[in-house]
Amino acid sequence: MSVAEIIILVIVLYVVICVVAYKVQEYFIFKPEKLSQDFEFRYDDHFEELFFDMPDGARINGLLFYDVGEETRGLVIYFHGNTRSIKGWAKYAKDFISHDYDVLMIDYRGFGKSTGKRHEDRMYEDSQAVYHKMQSKGYDEKNIVIYGRSLGSGFACKLASKNHPKMLILDAPYYSFSQLMNRFLPFLPVTMILRFSIRTDQYIKFVKCPIYIIHGTKDMLIPFRSSVHLSKLAPQKTHLVPIYGGGHNNLPSFPEYHKHLEEILLDRFDLIFDKHITKH
Repeated sequence: MSVAEIIILVIVLYVVICVVAYKVQEYFIFKPEKLSQDFEFRYDDHFEELFFDMPDGARINGLLFYDVGEETRGLVIYFHGNTRSIKGWAKYAKDFISHDYDVLMIDYRGFGKSTGKRHEDRMYEDSQAVYHKMQSKGYDEKNIVIYGRSLGSGFACKLASKNHPKMLILDAPYYSFSQLMNRFLPFLPVTMILRFSIRTDQYIKFVKCPIYIIHGTKDMLIPFRSSVHLSKLAPQKTHLVPIYGGGHNNLPSFPEYHKHLEEILLDRFDLIFDKHITKH
């Protein structure tokens, strides 16, 4: 085989790999747990199951947790990570209910009981529709907290940039989806083949409310430096909260996480706390 033939073969194989990566990427980005429509959620906390019907026929499933008899401080809209369904993520509702917030956890399209074909723009529209629906249920926008965990940070950031919530909390966010994918696929033209861009770095610049970024310093999946870079895009509004020694999936096991989350939710967070962090 000549050198020219080898070069052509390599180019063809590279193109094939790119095409395959484009076709199958959704299966690597989203790892949903699907639930039957008759699945019954069971929790010790009080909750209501909600469905949000979208114009294209998709249906978004959510769980609204609340504390009976307590006057709510507001609503937390929680966007979870790229795995499981709200069946598993619901255990984190306690972190907000304990501070007198109601919590709405929703499943993305294809997760849990939610239906519809996943498309980035449609998923943004889903979150906006849910936001408006909860306002119509009596939640004042000035008392709505948007919380995005990992993959959910992009959707949370986009939603916050288009509205006027009380605050935005990002938990282990990525700087940009293309940057994250480049860490794992450095040999592919990621920006060209990505079907889901989910630009946290782009949307955070247009968020008008206070932003709190919580990130473990030992996160091996999404490095802490991602949050350092994000915080510099909106320095006047952003407060970076490091959880020293925290990884990607274990922040709730750290007392510091709960302490700082309480300070944030109850408006007791010391704004001087993170001034030295952005120097890293």
